[in-house]
Amino acid sequence: MQATDKKLGERILHAVLYEACAMALLVPLAALVLRKNMLHMGALALMMSTAAMLWNMVFNALFERLERRFCWQRTVAVRSLHALGFEGGLVVLLVPLAAWWLDTGYWQAFLLDLGFFVFFLPYTYAFNWLYDHLRARFVARRALSAVTE
Repeated sequence: MQATDKKLGERILHAVLYEACAMALLVPLAALVLRKNMLHMGALALMMSTAAMLWNMVFNALFERLERRFCWQRTVAVRSLHALGFEGGLVVLLVPLAAWWLDTGYWQAFLLDLGFFVFFLPYTYAFNWLYDHLRARFVARRALSAVTE
């Protein structure tokens, strides 16, 4: 499957869906593991989610430029590179935020982020694979519908 030119509205939809699904899974789990209340972890998740959504849109736009420039296909290797690059950028953005919010050191926040990485690396791969396949079906149906009208 090739990278496509996506408009801003679709990039926003993609980012919001990605974050909403992740938060629904991760906030209760993080609250339980860290023994924090759901509201405290939910607020952190919302802040992290906002930063991640912005990063998602910027990173995906840049990555898709690379795909077009180098004629990459979305193989397992390219999808893995995408997931690693995305998550690596989030470490730089989110460790200081988590350290501040949880009133902990950078090392502890980094370890927490590693736990998130263990969750998000396969999640990012799976979410984007599913999104791409559902999008392809939607685009194909829309094209078929336009032809038959």
